[in-house]
Amino acid sequence: MAVVLVLRSLLRLLAGLGPYLWPALLAVAGCGSAAGVARAARRRAERREGARRLQQLRLPLHEVDALSPDRFELAIRDLMIRDGIRARHVGRRGDQAADVIGRAPDGKVIVAQCKHTMFGGRVGSHVMYEVNGTATPVHGADVAVVVTNGGFTRDARLWGDRNGVHWVDRDRLRAWAEEGRTLHQVLGLGRTGP
Repeated sequence: MAVVLVLRSLLRLLAGLGPYLWPALLAVAGCGSAAGVARAARRRAERREGARRLQQLRLPLHEVDALSPDRFELAIRDLMIRDGIRARHVGRRGDQAADVIGRAPDGKVIVAQCKHTMFGGRVGSHVMYEVNGTATPVHGADVAVVVTNGGFTRDARLWGDRNGVHWVDRDRLRAWAEEGRTLHQVLGLGRTGP
C-alpha cells in the first residue's frame, strides 16, 4: 500500500514537471552515474591500499602466538599473498589437510596445512602423512607445506624431507613472517620473490 502511494506521488511530481521532465531525469541519472563512478574509484583505492599494506606485512611471533587457529590460517594466507602468491583460505571442518591453497606466479599450486600450537607444541609425523596423502591427489599441489608456530618432531621433519612435504617451524616462520623473507626463500625453492 505504501509503495503504491509513493509511486502515485512520484508520477504526479513527474507529470507536473512537463517540459522539464527529460532534463530532470537526465540530471538524476547523471548523479547516479557519478555516484557509481565515485564508489568504484573508492573501492579501487581501498584495494590498492590493502595490497600496499600486505606487501609490507610483518608479523612478530608474539602476535602470531596470540592468534586463534582460524586467524593463524588467515595470517598464512596473507603472507602468501604478500609474496605474490594468489592464495585463498579453505580451512574448515573436513578440509582434507589443506587450510590455504595458493598459485605462485610460476603456476605452481601450493597447499598449506596450518598448525597453531600453544606453549611450544610440536607437530608429529601423522600430520605429514595426512598432507602427503591429500595435497596432490585431492588439491592438485605441486608444493605441500605444513606451517606451525611451534616445532616438529624429529621424525616429522625427516619424513617430510624424504617425502617432499615441506615444513615451516618457528625459526622458519620468524624468517618468513617477521623478517620478510619469501616462502620460496624459506623453503629453498629457488625463487626469490614476486
